[in-house]
Amino acid sequence: MKKIRITKEFKFEMAHALHGYDGLCKNIHGHSYKLRVTVRGNVRQEKGHKKDGMVMDFSVIKDIVKPEVIDKYDHSLVLNANSPHANIDLSAFEKVHYLPFQPTSENLVLDFVKKIKEKLPSHVELYKVVLSETATSFAEWSLEDN
Repeated sequence: MKKIRITKEFKFEMAHALHGYDGLCKNIHGHSYKLRVTVRGNVRQEKGHKKDGMVMDFSVIKDIVKPEVIDKYDHSLVLNANSPHANIDLSAFEKVHYLPFQPTSENLVLDFVKKIKEKLPSHVELYKVVLSETATSFAEWSLEDN
């Protein structure tokens, strides 16, 4: 049986700063992120089953990604916990996250992959995760590369 890939796209707004970076991104700035999550699996072939003809319901991907990524990071400020940024008093803001790594798109993708993989049903596999921080710049994780 041939495998099929399905993709769900999400959007969120997030600010970050890259401590020690040698360009403009060392300053707090924001992006309108797009996150595309692709899973791969067999199409269910069970006449009369509610999910007949599907790899899985798109809502399952949404139910995993929304609380793990979107709800957490949308309209938040993300900083490296191992930088002097962690010492700045930002308690006036509700959504500030200090991560144990530099909050680059590449590192965020790896973190998202880990979180999503842990929650996926066993009959599908995570195939690709793409995080676009601008219309022309993105980081991508793929099962084929790992």
